[in-house]
Amino acid sequence: MMKKKIAVLTGGGDAPGLNAVIRAITKTAIREYDYEVIGFRDGFRGVVEENIVYLTEKEVSGILPRGGTILGTSNRDSPFKFPMGNGKFEDKSDQCIQTILKYAETLISIGGDGSLMLSYELSKKGLPVIGCPKTIDNDLRVGDAQTFGFESAYSFATEALDRLHTTAESHHRIICLEVMGRYAGWIALYSGLAGGADVILIPEIPFKYEKIIAKIDRRLAANKKFSLIVVAEGAKPKDGEMSIQKHVVASIDPVRLGGIGNIVAQKLEQMTGRETRSTVLGHLQRGGSPTAYDRILSTIYGVSAMDLAAKKQYGYVVTLGSNNKILPVPLAEAASGIRNVAPDNGVVMAARKIGISFGD
Repeated sequence: MMKKKIAVLTGGGDAPGLNAVIRAITKTAIREYDYEVIGFRDGFRGVVEENIVYLTEKEVSGILPRGGTILGTSNRDSPFKFPMGNGKFEDKSDQCIQTILKYAETLISIGGDGSLMLSYELSKKGLPVIGCPKTIDNDLRVGDAQTFGFESAYSFATEALDRLHTTAESHHRIICLEVMGRYAGWIALYSGLAGGADVILIPEIPFKYEKIIAKIDRRLAANKKFSLIVVAEGAKPKDGEMSIQKHVVASIDPVRLGGIGNIVAQKLEQMTGRETRSTVLGHLQRGGSPTAYDRILSTIYGVSAMDLAAKKQYGYVVTLGSNNKILPVPLAEAASGIRNVAPDNGVVMAARKIGISFGD
């Protein structure tokens, strides 16, 4: 009797915890359900090109603490608009479905909003698929559940703030730290609160330079001669625009934000006459070993995704509910947009009450 087979791929930007999910899926599939596991390399590109690897317990041994993904990933290869070179694109979605079903009965798609949106569109065309929520941005619409990779990212940003604090204090400077997050301010919010920032600028709360300067002046009046400002890459001034670094035409998300940290630093130096510096963390937030919590969360998500696959409970994304119970969320919901920071979020309110400014 032939063994059942499950396929897995990682799509979009890398995040700490991807390998932990792959490991959990593989171990659960083999030990609990007697499945074979097929991995597609480099996201949906691997499906189009039939670039596969058979995942065994040996293949996933030792990968729990490793960052990145052993399968590789891509955020540029939509099967509905697959790049063929010379600026040409083709719809490869039907071919993708045929290829996945050639090797397995179900696909577990590990990704953020872009990858899960593609998975949802494929599911509407008949592909049995289960989603696993990955993004350092924590912006997936999966109820209140945290995505894996988020804690690792904001923990690193917090460490960066700790280091910048000593330099800012020693030189009596204003220092801006630009962090990732795209159109949501979760990384800036959490790292700013944990790292003792004086000002946190996020996309959901447009800022005014005068309000930031008022906060800096209050600190000066209290003989605090330095200030730390965390700037989400999607932050924007009131009545202003987000700072776009470039456009990547072939990408699922073509807009690349960036540069707002430098803009804020230059503007504040001009308006205050005080020495101001800017640091951009960039892809450092994506790399490195996942935190202990992200390893646990990734493992739970991987196990739970395989449980849904074995039950043939397709069309859902696994998320963590209360009491560490898995709460499947419809794939349609996760693919319907991003989850932003609400202005009345409890973390925002706590930050305000201890004197952190949001520039508003």
